[in-house]
Amino acid sequence: MPTELLFRDDAYLRDCSATVVGLTPQGAVVLDRTVFYATSGGQPADRGTLVTASGQVIPLATAVYTDAAKTEIAHVPADAAAPCPPLGESVRTAIDWELRYARMRMHTALHLLSAVLPYPVTGGSVGEAESRLDFDIPEAGLDKDVITAKLAEMIAADAAVVARWISDAELEGKPELVKTMAVKPPIGTGRVRLVEIVGFDLQPCGGTHVRRTSEIGAVRVTQIEKKGKQNRRVRIALA
Repeated sequence: MPTELLFRDDAYLRDCSATVVGLTPQGAVVLDRTVFYATSGGQPADRGTLVTASGQVIPLATAVYTDAAKTEIAHVPADAAAPCPPLGESVRTAIDWELRYARMRMHTALHLLSAVLPYPVTGGSVGEAESRLDFDIPEAGLDKDVITAKLAEMIAADAAVVARWISDAELEGKPELVKTMAVKPPIGTGRVRLVEIVGFDLQPCGGTHVRRTSEIGAVRVTQIEKKGKQNRRVRIALA
């Protein structure tokens, strides 16, 4: 049963009520709706809690998609032996907001980094303190201070970050929107989510982001590594 992914419409939601619609053999809980982001696209899953109808608090360690189409999310208890709520029970979930918000800031900063360095992206990872993107760049010569300064300009611009949906066919007609080489945006459900940083960047993305670039705060490029003949890894951190 598809889970209503509330974080896609509002990444600032911290909690929600839901109904238990499934239990996995591993003891994870499937809900009809959730604010939990599930591990995908280089962004780790949220952590948080699930509160049962009786008031029992179950810490949740992670959230994962149960299907290839990424329509259903299972919430994984931190304690595998914790008793799961029964099917049909009304529960309430809440994310670790401080952790989520840090990742929202970092994920948005990575979009800006991909605009500063307009090269194909071969990989990436979102963290709460440090994140990275790998670029297919034939020549070296990247300057940490120059990249940091350009990121600072974009962040200070207080540009709006907005999401919208386009059809699979529209995306196929605009291949230039896809920056990632290693991971292609999911298609097959009929539509794809685009995230735009107005004036700077537009690309398919299912992750969580801040509403304006000014929320990112200060970031700096901490390291540039050579990972192959044409691969450069650029690491950034919240300053």
